[in-house]
Amino acid sequence: MKLGEMLVEGGKISSRDVERALIAQTEMGGMFGQVLIKLGLVSEIDVAHALSELLAIPLLALVDYPDAPVTVAGIPFEFLMSNSVVPVSLENNSGSFAAIAPQDPFLRKALGLALDHPVTLCLGLESDILTALQKHVQEIDSEIVEEDSAGAYSDDQEFIEHLKDLASEAPIIRLVNQIIHRALDMGASDIHIEPFDDGLHLRYRVDGVIQDYAEAPQASHAPAIASRIKLLANLNIAEQRLPQDGRIMTRVKGHELDLRVSTIPTVYGESIVMRVLDRESIRLSLSDMGFSSDTLERYQDLLSRPHGVLLLTGPTGSGKTTTLYASLSSMDSDALKIITVEDPVEYQLRGINQIQVKPQIGLDFALALRSILRQDPDIIMIGEMRDAETAKIGVQSALTGHLVLSTLHTNTAAAAITRLEDMGIERYLITSSVNGVLAQRLVRTLCTHCREPVSVSAEMLSSHGLGRFMKSPADSIYRAVGCDECKHTGYRGRTGIHELFVLDSAMYDAILEGADSTTLHATARDNGMHTLFEDGLRKVVLGITSLEELLRVTLDQQQQDESVSIVGERLDLAT
Repeated sequence: MKLGEMLVEGGKISSRDVERALIAQTEMGGMFGQVLIKLGLVSEIDVAHALSELLAIPLLALVDYPDAPVTVAGIPFEFLMSNSVVPVSLENNSGSFAAIAPQDPFLRKALGLALDHPVTLCLGLESDILTALQKHVQEIDSEIVEEDSAGAYSDDQEFIEHLKDLASEAPIIRLVNQIIHRALDMGASDIHIEPFDDGLHLRYRVDGVIQDYAEAPQASHAPAIASRIKLLANLNIAEQRLPQDGRIMTRVKGHELDLRVSTIPTVYGESIVMRVLDRESIRLSLSDMGFSSDTLERYQDLLSRPHGVLLLTGPTGSGKTTTLYASLSSMDSDALKIITVEDPVEYQLRGINQIQVKPQIGLDFALALRSILRQDPDIIMIGEMRDAETAKIGVQSALTGHLVLSTLHTNTAAAAITRLEDMGIERYLITSSVNGVLAQRLVRTLCTHCREPVSVSAEMLSSHGLGRFMKSPADSIYRAVGCDECKHTGYRGRTGIHELFVLDSAMYDAILEGADSTTLHATARDNGMHTLFEDGLRKVVLGITSLEELLRVTLDQQQQDESVSIVGERLDLAT
């Protein structure tokens, strides 16, 4: 019996899921069980139990691993990491190991040759094996000698060579690799390595929430870690007084990772942040962006227009760029000439001309846009309207028959209009060129394994407006609980909430009359626009997210909506 058949018989997946996984396996490679897990079709523990039964190999629990790391002479740490295997016991040269692929004959043979004795292979969960391997990293940390001060070296070149030597130490290489591997396992979007007076802090941002990692490296290792990361990112390792930006392209566990590295000097040393972009996990489909059906329909209508400006707004990390990429992917690049100007180009799209901004040689957004217009484009995507010149060229492009997509940093969709006015765009040009504005935020989605239904009180129905979106006051919503599947956070993954501000005749009149963003927001709501908070409430009612998570992300938005309601009432009274 095969693994897929066993999981189907156990009711864990369907035959259709097996077919999907087999197709994905031909593209992704790797073991069938790992493909199922990556696709989210079945949990890691379910695959492990089925594999254990199928292979008649015992499955080790985390408590079965030794408290202290077991070191085996002749087996380098790099081999353990690359093959996801860890020693569990060693007696009379006969060793017992835990591996995620104990059925691999190469692995058994390699370990047997290293020990010159038969070995016992048990099945282990990948997360448990990585936890055990972390103990090896901590043990070899003590081998690293503290860095001498820069003044102890005769010249700058000698100091640079010393930093390179530090960064090339095997323990440091393993430690940095482990930090990056852990980010992939946690599904983190950012890695923060921060020196403080009480030591080096290691933190990960997972689903938009930053989390401390208790087992941070020792503070004495900070210079070596910084040097290693700088070398990988092609940065100047001797420059510790100025901020630097770089990029690391690497492959971890079959995933192509793009790490954006930023360093800044602080009073306690260099603080490093690495933004993690997993090219294989990106979803470039509008249907996966979390749009409500009515919002998606209107947004696609705006995308289908032949010319005009379509803006996306929201803070950093709200998914604007991903939504732009998904929008471009939904278009027919064979029938249309699509050109983008980005800083940086995050994902390469088939059939689309993408330009990387390079300020150091004078290639900024404005210069690139002026050249783009001579390339006969149908659609132009501007990574961000950062200045007045870029905004003016974008508006002029829309007026000359191009569809222009771009982003702005504003809190609400309506505020984008006043932001354009602040950048020097005349009101009549805004009404002539801008088709709509999409504001976006990301909220964490509830873990379906542990979410818990809660009844809605009368106070919640009235204070938050839930009653507008519930079919019956007796219906329940869900709250986060926490389990092993979601690492006891109660949430797994994120989805978008949106408000779509469409410019119609009523909006044209309000803009030409000089209405502020609050009045424009109120007018849009009167015309049927669902705000970010209201769109979030719809997802709360559907059990996608919790009310607590929605309030965490949009509390300022809810307060603004309340003030807008007051303005709307006053407008009604005035008329």
